[in-house]
Amino acid sequence: MTSGDAVALDDPVGGSLRGHHAGLGRRLGRAATYLPDVATFSTLAADPDRADWADLARLLGRGEFADLFSCPATPPPDWEPVFVLEGRQLVRPGGDAPDNGPAPAGAEPVELGAADVPEMLDLVGRTRPGPFWPRTHELGTYLGVRDGGRLVAMAGERLRPPGWTEISAVCTAPEARGRGHAVRLVNALTARVLARGERPFLHVAEANTGAIALYERLGFETRRQVTFRGFRTP
Repeated sequence: MTSGDAVALDDPVGGSLRGHHAGLGRRLGRAATYLPDVATFSTLAADPDRADWADLARLLGRGEFADLFSCPATPPPDWEPVFVLEGRQLVRPGGDAPDNGPAPAGAEPVELGAADVPEMLDLVGRTRPGPFWPRTHELGTYLGVRDGGRLVAMAGERLRPPGWTEISAVCTAPEARGRGHAVRLVNALTARVLARGERPFLHVAEANTGAIALYERLGFETRRQVTFRGFRTP
C-alpha cells in the first residue's frame, strides 16, 4: 500500500458522503452530514472558514450534536465541546481473503436487514461498540450470528470512501463471548470487501487494547492515530 492509495482515509466521512453514501446525507455549501437516523457524522472542507461552520450549524439545527469524527479542524468558540476520544485507524493489506473454515452448527453468519433492526439496536445497547441508529444498517452489509434464534453477535460495513470499506459495529453479547463469533464475522466481511476490489479498514478506541490485539491478529495494521471529537452547535 502506498500513501496515495490511502489518501481517501484522511477524510472517510467526506469521501463516503460524496460517493457511495450521497443519498444518505445532506449537504450545504462545503458542509455535509448524514441523515440523523443513519449516522451522526459530519464533515467540512479541509480548510473550513466561518461560513462553512455556519452552514454545518444550519444543516444540524440549534443545539444539535455535531460528530466531527476525525476531522482536525477547530470549530468557532461558541460550539460547545461534548467529547474527545483518542483512537486509531487500521487497514488490512491486500492479498488473499481470510478462510474461516466451517462454522459450528448454528453459528453461521447471516445477513441482517430492516426486520432485524430492533434486535440490532438491543445488542448495541448492551455491548456499546459505537454509534448505531435505526437506519445505520443501510450503510452497507451487516452480518449476524444467532443462538437459539436470538441475535448474539454482529458486525457490518459503515463508511465507504473510494476504494475502501470500514468494518464497524463488531459486538458480541456477554453470554456468547469466547466462541469466535467476532473473528468469523470480521473475516466474512473482509472477504466480501476484497472480493469487490476494495480494501477493509476500521477504527478503534485507543483504550480498547483487546480489540486492537484481535484486529492485529486478523492482519490489520495501524495506519495512523486519530482523535474523535463531538460538539454541540450554538
